Amino acid sequence: MPTTSPTQTNGHLVQHAIAVDVVLFTIQDEILKVLLVKRQETPYRGSWALPGGIVSQEESVDAAALRELQEETNIGNIYLEQLYTFGEPNRDPRGRVITVAYYALVNWQQFQLKVRQRVSEASWFPVKRLPPLAFDHRRIVDYALERLRSKINYTTVGFQLLPRQFTLTELQSSYEVILGRRLDKRNFRRKMLQLGILKGTREFQANGRQRPARLYTFTKPKVITLQEKGIIVPF
Repeated sequence: MPTTSPTQTNGHLVQHAIAVDVVLFTIQDEILKVLLVKRQETPYRGSWALPGGIVSQEESVDAAALRELQEETNIGNIYLEQLYTFGEPNRDPRGRVITVAYYALVNWQQFQLKVRQRVSEASWFPVKRLPPLAFDHRRIVDYALERLRSKINYTTVGFQLLPRQFTLTELQSSYEVILGRRLDKRNFRRKMLQLGILKGTREFQANGRQRPARLYTFTKPKVITLQEKGIIVPF
């Protein structure tokens, strides 16, 4: 049983634990992937799972999520958004464990995976071809994917996958991979340019025999919510 906190309920002492799990999405070779680690501890020893662990009594759940991610994969200094709390009574064979899930969309090239504590491997897996996962982690991944696909329609979260300068084709490709469907090229570009969040540079990217493509930059320093500007992009 993991470290627990006693709670008085109807005169009985109940043991429970709070955990965190992190869903990290990225795009590799035009494939949407999620980061998984192979467990070295029971239960589910040798199984793939999301990075995560038990929250200690002296830290917040936000701090625990960042710590567990850093300890298990060497990924740190990223913004994690709280996803949902999963608390089915039998989700963990060790006892009553409630987990607070987080998720983020990252550029995998910015990080060097290095396993540390409690795991033997860490790797990116295609969302459409996941191995059997420990606990209820498949449910957590599915929920995070649903949230991500919804969020990309009203925020600029998709820009986190791109380099500092990018073409409109690269931007559209990232959206298509996340949404799992093709988008109309003309309509996509028109909507993106109308948002006022892209700035064309004087540089171009050569595309073989095709006309060189203009490189763009994102005008905002961080992810913004387009709804706050009165804008929703229904792709």
